[in-house]
Amino acid sequence: MTNTSSSIPNEIRNILAELGVAAEQTQGGTLKVVSPVDGSVVASVPEVPVAQIGKLIGEAHEAYLAWRSVPAPRRGEFVRLLGQELRAAKDALGRLVSLEVGKSPSEGLGEVQEMIDICDLAVGLSRQLYGLVIQSEREDHRVTEQWHPAGVVGVISAFNFPVAVWSWNAALAFVCGDAVVWKPSEKAPLTALAVQSLAMRAAQKFGGVPSGLSTLLIGGRDVGEALVDDVRVPVVSATGSTRMGRIVGERVARRFGRAILELGGNNASIVTPSADLDLTLRAVAFSAMGTAGQRCTTMRRLIVHENVYDNLVPKLASVYKSISIGNPITSDALVGPLIDGRAFEAMQQALADAKKAGGTVHGGERVDINGPNSFYVRPALVEMPAQLGPVCDETFAPILYVLKYRNLEDAIALHNGVPQGLSSSIFGTDIREIEQFLSTRGSDCGIANVNMGTSGAEIGGAFGGEKETGGGRESGSDAWKGYMRRQTSAMNYGRTLPLAQGVKFDI
Repeated sequence: MTNTSSSIPNEIRNILAELGVAAEQTQGGTLKVVSPVDGSVVASVPEVPVAQIGKLIGEAHEAYLAWRSVPAPRRGEFVRLLGQELRAAKDALGRLVSLEVGKSPSEGLGEVQEMIDICDLAVGLSRQLYGLVIQSEREDHRVTEQWHPAGVVGVISAFNFPVAVWSWNAALAFVCGDAVVWKPSEKAPLTALAVQSLAMRAAQKFGGVPSGLSTLLIGGRDVGEALVDDVRVPVVSATGSTRMGRIVGERVARRFGRAILELGGNNASIVTPSADLDLTLRAVAFSAMGTAGQRCTTMRRLIVHENVYDNLVPKLASVYKSISIGNPITSDALVGPLIDGRAFEAMQQALADAKKAGGTVHGGERVDINGPNSFYVRPALVEMPAQLGPVCDETFAPILYVLKYRNLEDAIALHNGVPQGLSSSIFGTDIREIEQFLSTRGSDCGIANVNMGTSGAEIGGAFGGEKETGGGRESGSDAWKGYMRRQTSAMNYGRTLPLAQGVKFDI
């Protein structure tokens, strides 16, 4: 039964009201929102009828047609105002993130800070949407490349970063001249409603933002499918499982759209003989157990040199045994709840499979906190004889598989020997080993860190991975190009007509 005595629904209602979300947006709907903190139903959100999605996307397309003509620095001003709204609402929105998806208060606030940071980056970017001037092989010709807005950008986000992922895409898309249609996770619609309210506040202060520029679609799989299949959405950015990415990627490709996919991560770290083990221990603990293992960049495999294995792993097992687990709202526990019962069942199945494959499991048991409708677990450390069975899969839970290696080539082969390729790291002070790990013969991931864990990416660098992670890139660097279309132009400013490649065509 649901814990009806919870005070969380009342607190959420108060926060939503503070952030400008009307009561009718969270009451009387078909989508039940459950807080993983205590299993209480905190809202019933109306879902958008699938029959209306075409009309809403049409409005977003019309908004794009108007927005693309607004000068990019002016578009950046809108994003600057959005960043201001996020700053003013940081405490409330961060708290809402914690209540809705079970993150610690620090991580909830950190997610909002990511949104603020990407707004700052996008504002500067609005004056740097540069092209190229290319030397022509033809006399009196100039060749250029320039970038134009792509159109409507669809964003599909996951529960574990319920608002930051939208901002990584939306802030860049807005300054690039695009409209954004957002389908958030069914498990986290409340934070999405709050962010949409903040975006509307920024639009009101800006003045002249076309209606439909930022559109929110609350609903299930059928809503996502309608967004993915609409030809008026040339770019779809989807964050979630590899299974979901395969479906989205194929459907978008079928209509010749472009997909930015941020999918599974089976991230590994290599601990070399020269590693600072105290630093390594702290880094591994956060990277493997933070957010209850529910980050795409969570460390899921630890590949330890045989000379330091017996020194590091027992200490790590002791940390796993003593780590604080509890209600992230009322305690300072480091590990909070899993999102729901399905996540708990998947974790238990993976641990059972690991035992069948010869693994030794430390931890992993359920912890009785806040009754039967919430799912708190002790993080699991699993010593494996080889990289097989569940080690090659991503289980979205706090499971860290530990493997032993003899030489760096073997470690890199283990590291790269899984289908996913998001984040990676190496611990050590031997510069030759570090450089090999960062070289073309090293990590095959989109992110490669040194003397730190696999999580905690900054927004200045492009975020994403290879292989079954999808190949997409979001956030910093030149990821903005994914939200625009490229155009090459040749101009003849002379009085003759020389053709390229020396072709002659005289009439």
